[in-house]
Parts: sequence; C-alpha cells; structure tokens
Amino acid sequence: MPQIVAIHEGTVPISSSISNAYISFRNMDCSIVAVVSDVIRNGRPVVGYGFHSNGRYSVGEILRRRLIPRLLQAPPEDLLTEDGATFDPARAWAVLMRDEKPGGHGERAVAVGVLDMALFDLVAKLDEKPLYRWLADHHGDGEPDAGVFVYAAGGYYAPGKGERELQDEIKGFLDLGYEVVKIKIGGADLAEDRDRVEAALAVLDGDGSRLAVDANGRFDLDTALRYGEALEPYQLFWYEEPGDPLDFALHATLAERYPGPLATGENLFSLTDARNLLRYAGMRPDRDIIQIDPVLGYGLVEYLRILHLLRRRGWSTRRCIPHGGHQFSLHIAAALKLGGNESYPGEFQPTGGFADSAVVRGSRVGLTDTPGIGFEDKAKLHQVFRDLHS
Repeated sequence: MPQIVAIHEGTVPISSSISNAYISFRNMDCSIVAVVSDVIRNGRPVVGYGFHSNGRYSVGEILRRRLIPRLLQAPPEDLLTEDGATFDPARAWAVLMRDEKPGGHGERAVAVGVLDMALFDLVAKLDEKPLYRWLADHHGDGEPDAGVFVYAAGGYYAPGKGERELQDEIKGFLDLGYEVVKIKIGGADLAEDRDRVEAALAVLDGDGSRLAVDANGRFDLDTALRYGEALEPYQLFWYEEPGDPLDFALHATLAERYPGPLATGENLFSLTDARNLLRYAGMRPDRDIIQIDPVLGYGLVEYLRILHLLRRRGWSTRRCIPHGGHQFSLHIAAALKLGGNESYPGEFQPTGGFADSAVVRGSRVGLTDTPGIGFEDKAKLHQVFRDLHS
C-alpha cells in the first residue's frame, strides 16, 4: 500500500517583459510541488511533480496552510483506490476540498490544480505509463491521439516591438513548424490593432484562418462589438475572450452579431462556471472554442466533470483547446481527444513548453513514452523540481 511521505512546495519566477491587454508578466511567478511517495525504484522514491499554468501568481499560502496538511494528515486509505494498489486522484481531490465552502473559486482552484497535476504524474509513474496512455485507458477510449494540434501563442505587446518585430516573431513560429498563430489585441486602439492584424496576415499569405486574436477580457460591450465588426472581414481562426470572463451577457450579444468563431473560458475555474458559460454566454457548439484550463480550474478531476457536462450538452471534446501551453495539458489533449493545445514558444520558462526533443510539424506535436507527465524530458524544469526535494 503506497503512501505519501512528504510534499515539498516552492515558487519559481516566470518573469518577462511582455504584456497583454490587461497585465504585464514582469513580476509573475508560479507555485511548484513535489509529492514524494514511499515507493522506491532504481534507488530513488517515485515523485509526482506539479505546477500551475501561467497567468496566475504563486499560491503558496493556500498550499502550505490548508491543502498540503490535509493530504499529509489524511488516513492513507482515503487517498487510495479501493484495492489499495495505488493513489486515486479523485479521492485525494475530495480530501483537498474538505471543509471548503462552495464558491470562492480563483486562487483556491489554482492551488488544488497544482497538487492534482502532481498526483496524476505520480499515479502514471507508479503504473509505469506516460500519462496520456494512462488517461486513455482510465478515462478515454483506450486509443489516444498520436499527435496534438498546437498553435503558437505570441504577439504580445513589449517595449520597442512594432509591426516589423511582430512579423519577425510570426516568421519564427512558422519556421518552428506552427501553421496557426495568435496575437494580442486590446492593448492599443482599434486602428493600431487593425494594422497589427494586417501585418500578421501579410506573413500568413493573407489567410485569416491561420490567425487568432486575444483581447484578454479587456473590452466593454461597445468596444467588443466594434472590434468584432472590424475583424469580421478577415475570417479569423478565432476572436478570444473579448470581455470579462463572467460577463456572459456581453459574450452572448457578441455571438449574435459576430459570425466567426469565438473562444473563451481560460479564466473560468469550476464546473459551475462551465455550466453558466453554456447556459448564458451564447456559445455555439458548431464553431466556438472552450479554453478552460485543467490546472487553473481545480485540476483534471474537475476538468473530467466539465467534459462530461459538455458531452451531455451536445458538445464535442474537439471544441476544447485548453489554455496553458505545457506538457500536462498536452497529455490531456491526446488522451481525451481534445481539439488541441496552446503553445508558447520560448515564453513562460521553465514551466512552459513541451519535451526538449519535441518537434512541431504541420502544427502538430507528439508525446514521449516517459512515464508520468514526462518532466524528466524537460531538463531545466526537471532540475528545478529535483532541487525542490533533494
């Protein structure tokens, strides 16, 4: 019967000079954890690693004061499968959420997601399988996708970055094997943003279906509609998060007037949020994209519930392309047949990105067969995790 013998928690910077329409990433950081088991392989304990996606600050206080003590103080059988053979992430999730009132999503949801990632990494390692195969066997149809669609998320605002620099960035993405790219809007006025969109399209042979734009929740209704009217002729890949993530009325009104695909959800953190998105935001299952991040929203245990809700409401999992741009969401996308995964070439290090050996071809990337999430295939991040617990 395996047990958790220690949980180490720390913080790493992911600072950068880039900005979106709302925030600068200059002081951004990230929580990391190492969940150490008593199972010894090759002379070392089997350890599960976790962190949270970019865009939220470290959540160490919640981890240290509430969540980690609950895991460590729980009777071992409360964390295990019925046969006691291995850990059960769903039962561990229930332990993490003991004495937590409904609502209050946000930073708590992020903290749970950090430990949830580490537990799934640990369980797959104990079963000696890469996570995408473990998930396909336990929560999918047993046949994971061989490759996952990925798009290059960039086009941030930065000091001294004009249209030429934006074009050079996009050319770099294309050289890396990406065919679809995303740039930010809303950090400038409409005229300047339109020029940036047209500069990006010039590199993409004028093909709007290869370009997505992201307003990061910046707009009020009038501005969202004006941008929608200006963007409509370009027939873009999608128009992302035009207004506040909880302003479902704004989104529903825009969906009535903007015929192209809309994408949103990265700042929604629970099953209830997802249900309200479907009820009130005018989301269209034939074209729109749901970007809920499995890590920021209480982890994969909650995300599995969200996928079940979507299927009941007539949505295909192919309409889900999570925010995050890291290996955990890549495994989830392959195992559960999602529509793809975000990617941030070169940004948000050391946590962002995939295995060091990963190669993007035709905007698709494969996974390794390393047990667990495969952080061991990402040398700088693996060293950060090793330093945390050794």
